[in-house]
Amino acid sequence: MSRPLLITDCDEVLLHMLSHFRDWLDEAHAIDFWPANGEFANAMKRRAGGPPLAPDEMWPLLDAFFATEMHRQTIAPHAREALEEIAEVADIVVLTNLGQHCHAGRVAQLEALGIRHRVVCNQGGKGVPVGRLLREYQPTVAVFVDDLPIHHNSVAEHAPGVWRLHMVAEPQVKLRPAETAHARIDGWAEAKTWVLDRFRDGPAPTALTPAPAPAKDSA
Repeated sequence: MSRPLLITDCDEVLLHMLSHFRDWLDEAHAIDFWPANGEFANAMKRRAGGPPLAPDEMWPLLDAFFATEMHRQTIAPHAREALEEIAEVADIVVLTNLGQHCHAGRVAQLEALGIRHRVVCNQGGKGVPVGRLLREYQPTVAVFVDDLPIHHNSVAEHAPGVWRLHMVAEPQVKLRPAETAHARIDGWAEAKTWVLDRFRDGPAPTALTPAPAPAKDSA
């Protein structure tokens, strides 16, 4: 029998990443890092001076972080407890934009933090893989959670009947609510209730009301 389906991102939704990536760049590479508006362009600068790192210099550093430094990442407040409650009534898939070579490491990382759900690696927009998951699971209703507006745009295009929740678990990253998300909530204590309510509502309407301002967990 089909159940509801939660499809959730990992970094800055279930786990903190950017702050730990910043610390590693500082310690290991003498690079200052913080993305304005969540964008990586011009976000990395060598402490010795010079221009910001070019994309072909930045992405290998990000790959290296995931290859050797996943142990630094910490779980977002209330994420584990929220997923445990949601899993009582729904299937859960973690859809993470990492290369397939990182799959085993991501699974082990999440399991060590008490999150034991299917992990699917992806590159690029998430609308197409979300569509594949819908065809596979045939859920009664589906909810998608991600921190990046581009992925909400992609899911809105390829799977418009999916509820879309914009979440940015890193409080130092300031992003406006994604225009194609149905809501913006930045903490799992409140997001859990929103997700469970959407499961009861059935598939999302295709007409979209802009996401309200973000809500934060109090703890």
